[in-house]
Amino acid sequence: MTSSETTPGPPAGSPLGVAMIGYAFMGKAHSNAWRNVASFFDVPAFEQKVLVGRDAAAVADAAAKYGWAESATDWRAVIARDDIHIVDICAPGWMHAEIAVAALAAGKHVLVEKPLANTLAEAEAMAAAARTARGAGVQSMIGFNYRRVPALALARELIAEGRLGTVRHVRAAYLQDWLVDPDSPMTWRLNKDTAGSGALGDIASHAIDQVLFLLGDQVTEVSGRLHTFTPHRPGAAGLEEVTVDDAAWATLTLTSGAIASVEVSRVATGQKNSLKLEIYGDKGSILFDLEALNELGFLDATVPVREQGFRRILVNEPEHPYLEAWWPQGHTLGWEHTFTHEIRDFLTAIRNGTQPSPSFEDGLSVQRILAAVEESAAAKSSVIQLTPSAPTTQTAVEGA
Repeated sequence: MTSSETTPGPPAGSPLGVAMIGYAFMGKAHSNAWRNVASFFDVPAFEQKVLVGRDAAAVADAAAKYGWAESATDWRAVIARDDIHIVDICAPGWMHAEIAVAALAAGKHVLVEKPLANTLAEAEAMAAAARTARGAGVQSMIGFNYRRVPALALARELIAEGRLGTVRHVRAAYLQDWLVDPDSPMTWRLNKDTAGSGALGDIASHAIDQVLFLLGDQVTEVSGRLHTFTPHRPGAAGLEEVTVDDAAWATLTLTSGAIASVEVSRVATGQKNSLKLEIYGDKGSILFDLEALNELGFLDATVPVREQGFRRILVNEPEHPYLEAWWPQGHTLGWEHTFTHEIRDFLTAIRNGTQPSPSFEDGLSVQRILAAVEESAAAKSSVIQLTPSAPTTQTAVEGA
């Protein structure tokens, strides 16, 4: 923003104008959240102004389906518009840095899908742009939507309250099977130039962010391994080289002394979208599986041994994070609700003039860990040292 510009936003009493860039899988999920958030939560008034994509006919069709007032193909022209105050970036990772930096410089609040960028250098540039923009009242956030699963928000509360005591060991496994078939065709997600990495950036970013989020901790050491099980897949030019990983493994040492193991795969036969988390402390333990996302397993090790055992908490009570806005207890929520919660938190932060969480700096922390996994894998079992960054301001429990 130039010195002559004021704090971003519409004229008093006017709604915020939202533009979204990208209309495929993530664009559809975000659009559903934008359409529904004001029906359940008290958020600032906004309008779904414009949906942006490269294919004019396809993006126009998507805009009509998803509730956007209009469509466009030139994102630069859209972010220059005075009636656009928020830019939601759902485009592929290789476009994140250019769009986000330009939108922040134009004084627009920015929400961007994870991972923050395709490279560490791009992520650093985005975090720097976010810091500069924040000084002018422009907010930014990265979309790690699993922070908004009520059961995981509750798990974070329990850990912060000391219910697990000293956390010693974390296991995080995010497993999918959509690339099991070696004849599955090439896509942009299998090309390093467009995707940055494979399972590492796509789903290990979620698993690593959960370790940091749940424990409120940071990583000091990383060792990792990457593997591509199917090195070539059918594409437009015949058999094309797959230049990203199918699976990744990492061991993380945290500032607290806890150790976390992370395993991710897109070739785990029979696993559709299974993010499993196990957190073990000296006073208790927590279990979670995304395929049963309304449930949390909790063991209290402070009671007599004869009474110990994991109990199932159905996270559907009004007292649980985000649940006050939804259905009567026992009426479960789904994966799509995490994006509604994400938009709610983003809009609330904009209204309050506070830094939303997770910040671009939080996304950069994850990006540094991903880069260290790649470096360790290339060096074959080398341990990479990281310097923990200063944490950004964050409310103790979103949605509480």
